[in-house]
Amino acid sequence: MKQHYDKLESMRPEDRREYLDNRLKKAVARAYRGAPAVHKMMKAAGVKPAAIKCAADLVKLPITRKPDLIEQQQNDLPYGGYYIGRPEDIERIFISPGPVYEPLHSPKIEWFARSFWAAGFRKGDIVINTFTYHLSPAGTLFGEALRQCGATVVVAGAGNTDVHIRTMKELKCNGFVGTPSYLMGLINKVQETGDFKKDLKIKKAWFTGEMLSPSIRRKLEADYGIDTYQVYAVTEPGGALAYECADKSGLHLMDDYVIEIVDPATGQQLPPGEIGEVVVTPLHNPHWGLLRFGTGDLSKLIVDQCACGRTAPKLVGLLGRSGEAVKVRGMFVVPKQVQEMLGSFADAGRFQLVVRRDGNRDYLTLRLEMAAISETGNLKPEIARAFHNSCVVKLDDLELLATGTIPADAKIVIDERKWD
Repeated sequence: MKQHYDKLESMRPEDRREYLDNRLKKAVARAYRGAPAVHKMMKAAGVKPAAIKCAADLVKLPITRKPDLIEQQQNDLPYGGYYIGRPEDIERIFISPGPVYEPLHSPKIEWFARSFWAAGFRKGDIVINTFTYHLSPAGTLFGEALRQCGATVVVAGAGNTDVHIRTMKELKCNGFVGTPSYLMGLINKVQETGDFKKDLKIKKAWFTGEMLSPSIRRKLEADYGIDTYQVYAVTEPGGALAYECADKSGLHLMDDYVIEIVDPATGQQLPPGEIGEVVVTPLHNPHWGLLRFGTGDLSKLIVDQCACGRTAPKLVGLLGRSGEAVKVRGMFVVPKQVQEMLGSFADAGRFQLVVRRDGNRDYLTLRLEMAAISETGNLKPEIARAFHNSCVVKLDDLELLATGTIPADAKIVIDERKWD
C-alpha cells in the first residue's frame, strides 16, 4: 500500500519552491486579468503581476480578511469581484458564515483527499461524516475527498446524536469525520448505557473545525483505541490548508496554496518558529481570484525532516486568533453578521459574544443590551432563532442587559477557552 497520496508530497524543497512559484505567478496573472476586485486592488497598490515572482513578493500586496470579503460581496453581489469565468460553468455554490458565497467548479477534491489518505482512510472503510451538508461546503467536500481515497461515506450530516449512534452500530462504521467535541459527546452518550469500545467499531477519526487538545487525543487513543488526525481548514480560500501524518508532529502544508506567517499589524512575513497570522493564497482554483487571505488564525512554521517522508513544512497547529471573528463548534461567528441580525430588533444595543468550554463542548453566550428588557414573552426565543438563522450556530445562553452595562471600549468577542 503506498504511503503518500501523490508524488507532490515528497518533492525536494527546491522543487517545491519552483513548483509553488510557477503556480503563484499564474494565479496572480489570472486574478489580475479576470477578477475585477483584484485588478483594482493591485492597481491601487501600484503592483503589476510581473512583480510577483515568488512567495516573498506577496508582501507587496495588502491582506484581505473575512470582514473585507463580506463587505465587498455585499457591495458587488454575488462574489465581490473575485470570480473569474462564466457563471454558467459553476458546479456548486457554498455559503459560509458572513455570508460569503463560494463558487466551486471541480468535484475532484484532491487537496482534501491528501489529508484523508495521510490519516489512513482507504477502500473498505465505512466512514460516518457528521459535518453539515447544509449551505456550508464541509459535508460535501469531505465526503467527496473520502471517495477519492476509496472509502464508503455515510452521509449523516450534523446533529441527531441518537441517529448517529444507531447508524454507526448498524453499519459497523470504522471511521469518524467531525469535531473532537462531538465524538466525545457520542462516546459519553454510549457509555451511559453501554460500552463504546464493545458496541461500536470506530478505529480512526479525522477532525477539523476546532482544536484537538492533547488531553482529548490521549483519551480517545488510549481509552477508546481511536487513531486521531487533525486538519486545519478555512473555507474562503478553498478548504484544507494543512494536515497531520502518522508522525503527528505538526500539520504539513498543502501544495495547493502559498501559506505565509505574518505579523498581523504590518503584514510582513515572519520566519519559521515565530508566531503570526496565517495568510493564504490559493493556487488550485482557476475561477477564484482571492490573494493573500488573512485567516485571523495564529500559528508558526516548523521546517524539519518528518519521519513520514513528506517534505512540506508544517504548522504547529492553531495558537489563537488575531481577529474578532471566533470559531464555535467548527463554525465562524462574525460580529458584523451579529450586528446586522440585531438591526431587526429596535431596542438592541451593544453586545458581546462569550465563548467558553463546558466539558468537551463550546458554550456560546450572547450578552445584549436592550433599551427595554423583558424576560417574558417571545423576545429571547426570537433573538435566539434569528441568531441561529443568521450565524448557523445555536446560542447556549442569552443575557439581556440594561443599557450602559457593556463599556463602549469593551471587546466584542471574549474567548475564555483554555487548550492544554
